[in-house]
Amino acid sequence: MVFVSAAENPALHQPNDALGQRYKPLLWLGLVAVLAIGMAVSVGSVAISPAELLAVLGGEGDSLHRTLIVELRLPRALAAFGTGALLALSGALMQVLLRNPLADPFVLGLSGGAAVAALLAMMAGLGAALISASAFAGALLSTLIVFGLAQGTGSWTPVRLLLTGVVMATGWGAVITFLLAISPMERLPGMLYWLMGDLAYAQRAWPVLVLSVVSLLVVMPLGRTLNVLARGGMTAAALGVAVRPVEWALYLLASLVTAVAVTTAGSIGFVGLMVPHMLRLVLGNDQRVILPASLLAGGILLTLADTLARTMIAPQQLPVGVITAMLGVPGFLLLLYRSR
Repeated sequence: MVFVSAAENPALHQPNDALGQRYKPLLWLGLVAVLAIGMAVSVGSVAISPAELLAVLGGEGDSLHRTLIVELRLPRALAAFGTGALLALSGALMQVLLRNPLADPFVLGLSGGAAVAALLAMMAGLGAALISASAFAGALLSTLIVFGLAQGTGSWTPVRLLLTGVVMATGWGAVITFLLAISPMERLPGMLYWLMGDLAYAQRAWPVLVLSVVSLLVVMPLGRTLNVLARGGMTAAALGVAVRPVEWALYLLASLVTAVAVTTAGSIGFVGLMVPHMLRLVLGNDQRVILPASLLAGGILLTLADTLARTMIAPQQLPVGVITAMLGVPGFLLLLYRSR
């Protein structure tokens, strides 16, 4: 991935009509997002036709279909979309802020802290709400530890922050292995499913959806600033960007949205790494387009992956993280091959 400067990026100097053409893919992604959610609520052990779906959404239709859609499938589909949107948006921000194409939402060890706290809650026999709260607390604790350890003389640098996050992630991984080794056998399946990502208990979609909209509203006005910041802190400072406050704010935002996503669905990998990469290969590197496109594409990917996870070997369900890897790896490698 190559970050392009304001001088080298024609998108920063295009007239409004050219920028309008550049934003057209967002309309197509929005349409695909609606279709993906519609597919998620229609496909399952009981198939629902488009006419029946529209009838239920209009307040009519069969009572069984209303129960399936309103109480089961639609909340899960919206939760999947919001979770994927947050992961992809966080990954796009991390890649710009760390100036590293391999950065993803979990690069600072956040998912490891959430996993350790969630596994401890499961071993204690706590309910789903307390497990989610524990995961959120563990994610925030891990973020604070990483930022505290990365603080050097004067301040931290992206390289120091990245290395600290990698070391912390390795340490959390060792703790997770230890907890799995000593946990009771009857609790292992649920713990493993959480570690691989599972949306079976994600019945509240509004936290991830609201945070997705709020996060996008926060970062969109900073699109030009991120285009400059991608070239490095010194260059951005020379061009008048308040580098440190912007970096702090965006790091905290990326950590917050990742914590909420992990709390909702567990550790779902590959979405935050793959989606921004694929979009940059297709759409270029203008952050004003990449950020909203990442949000929509991440939601689409996880919604479709969750639909496959619950229907591929029905009535059993697969962890959605397995599906994201199965879909993402070959597609990502194909795009890299074609972009040579």
